Amino acid sequence: MNKLTKEQIKEKLVLALDVETIEEAKNLVDELSPYIGTFKVGLQLFCGYGLEIVNYIKEKNSNFFLDVKLHDIPNTVEKASYNVIKNGANFFNVHATGGIDMMKAARKGADEASEKYNTKKPIILAVTVLTSISDEILKQELANNLTSEEFVIKLAKNAKEAGMNGVVASAKELKLIKKELGDDFIVLTPGIRPKWSCKDDQKRIVTPSDAIKDGSDYIVLGRAVTKADNRINATERIYQEILES
Repeated sequence: MNKLTKEQIKEKLVLALDVETIEEAKNLVDELSPYIGTFKVGLQLFCGYGLEIVNYIKEKNSNFFLDVKLHDIPNTVEKASYNVIKNGANFFNVHATGGIDMMKAARKGADEASEKYNTKKPIILAVTVLTSISDEILKQELANNLTSEEFVIKLAKNAKEAGMNGVVASAKELKLIKKELGDDFIVLTPGIRPKWSCKDDQKRIVTPSDAIKDGSDYIVLGRAVTKADNRINATERIYQEILES
């Protein structure tokens, strides 16, 4: 892999705004927008503050990823996807376990909104297996005898068939996903932890440099940055870790 420039690293970095207050989220956007290509608005923040944080990110000319993991009947997901794009998301996600018809409905709704509002065709990613789910949980709690790797590949193939641009998956499955589905099939990888950071509640983690080496298109950073005493310093350490790899 060729060495990345700082600008290329920035475009790959997604910061999860998983914080308690709108003020914290705004401070993160203000402080880290020079380093972060996309800010991820998840359920915690969106359910608390809705479009207020979305509009704030847009005002700062930053990209945002609406991480609400749509999972419902196809008609509902189609209408929700339309509104997601109407409100300016650069990309969003759905649960692959919702099935092929549901994912196709998401594609339809998002594309219709994109055409109406004359925006760039949206990126839709399908969530495969959450990084908090282990093989043991799959088997004992979810009655699924596939390994997490096998299940991820099955769901990723369904997602591609349904017209999704890519998947959200652990970096541990990155190489296999790219091999099975092609280099142009986007993989966004959560559960990313720098070498110097603790694991928290993630079961299947990979460092930023290893994820990028293995072909990750976007890597999600979270508490290693947002809970750091010096967030700029933590982000710069991640840049250095990638540049030195």
